[in-house]
Amino acid sequence: MPADGPGGAQAAKHTLANREVWVFDLDNTLYPAECDLFAEIDQRMTDFVARFLRLDRKTARAMQKKYYAEHGTTLNGLMTMHGMEPEAFLAHVHEIDLSPLPKSEALVQAITALPGKKYVYSNGSRRHADRVIDYMGLSDLFDGQFAIEDSAYTPKPAQSSYDAFCKRFAIDPNQAVFFEDLARNLAPAHAMGFATVLVQSEKDWSHEPAAARPAGYGDDQPGHIDYVTGNLTQFLHSLSA
Repeated sequence: MPADGPGGAQAAKHTLANREVWVFDLDNTLYPAECDLFAEIDQRMTDFVARFLRLDRKTARAMQKKYYAEHGTTLNGLMTMHGMEPEAFLAHVHEIDLSPLPKSEALVQAITALPGKKYVYSNGSRRHADRVIDYMGLSDLFDGQFAIEDSAYTPKPAQSSYDAFCKRFAIDPNQAVFFEDLARNLAPAHAMGFATVLVQSEKDWSHEPAAARPAGYGDDQPGHIDYVTGNLTQFLHSLSA
């Protein structure tokens, strides 16, 4: 599995040269996890679960993480197990302060230089994706966005979500590259034919369920990961260098 560094960059450039579609997860992928934006979303999810299920915060936190691990998202767990309507949850958890987000002209240039089509594919809401992309100055770079509403609230890594995404934009996975911070979300993509790039970080993810943690440095990676990078901008630049 090629990683960051001269050898990995050259291998990626050669292997991905003929790919024409670029698919990016949003949270902790398009922006670096180290900016800690998702921590605010995480806390707001705990608040919502506590109020909705009338639980103390500690119990709500445990339930939130259980649903995340078992259902792909906390939202899907609440909908499946409690019949919850999704709108209030999404409005609450994603109404966050975006000031921690970096604005990077280098990232803008790197995405602009990619050949072909570019898409954002998120388990978050449309409004959340719009806000983050706009704040980061990336609004004009993508050919389409696919949010949780677009998959009838069925999240990655459910196969039906990937099928709906590919159908929406007429994507041939064998011509596409998929960027994600969650290894489990890349397994279906790899099986479909996507080239997979895992975006890792230096954050401590030990509070997340073991099978559903974002990628950290030094983690053992499964065979469905083609490339690993700790710097998305640098990786993308290496493809056009």
